[in-house]
Amino acid sequence: MYVFLVVSFMLFAAWSSGFIVYSAGGEDKGIKTLLPQTFIYSTLAIVISSGCMHLAYRAAKLGNFAKQRLWLGFTIFLGCLFFFLQYSAWMELARNGVMFINNNASQSFIYVFVWAHQAHIFAGLVVLLNALFKAGSKQPLIKNTFRMELATIFWHFLDILWIYIYVFLLLNQ
Repeated sequence: MYVFLVVSFMLFAAWSSGFIVYSAGGEDKGIKTLLPQTFIYSTLAIVISSGCMHLAYRAAKLGNFAKQRLWLGFTIFLGCLFFFLQYSAWMELARNGVMFINNNASQSFIYVFVWAHQAHIFAGLVVLLNALFKAGSKQPLIKNTFRMELATIFWHFLDILWIYIYVFLLLNQ
């Protein structure tokens, strides 16, 4: 898990560096558009989902499977809401003329960051669904706790990564 997180971090760091180098190339470079307001709502959704994930993990450590499933359900719902809000933001960007393929690669970087993060969110939702369906099964508590620990680390990483991406794009718009 930690190797995957480091690789993901390095991937986004490389894209950030590429964006900075490209954007510094002249006056015609840079995003030159405002980010969609929908990104604010999606940020709230993922931050709240991280809190729900923490509560699910605490419940798992205590062996309270009902609360674990409840908080995992909220986390999954908010993760799906985040996914939908990101899609809405893409549509808003497209309506404003910011397309993935265009003459300004800085604008294309928005899509690269968001789509790559969405792929990670999709993987995170699969991990959460696995944890939800196996919660309370006839497995030892230690297996359930370990599964939840991995899912929690991954989900919090996605939360922190999104906050980084959003702030990075805000500072460079």
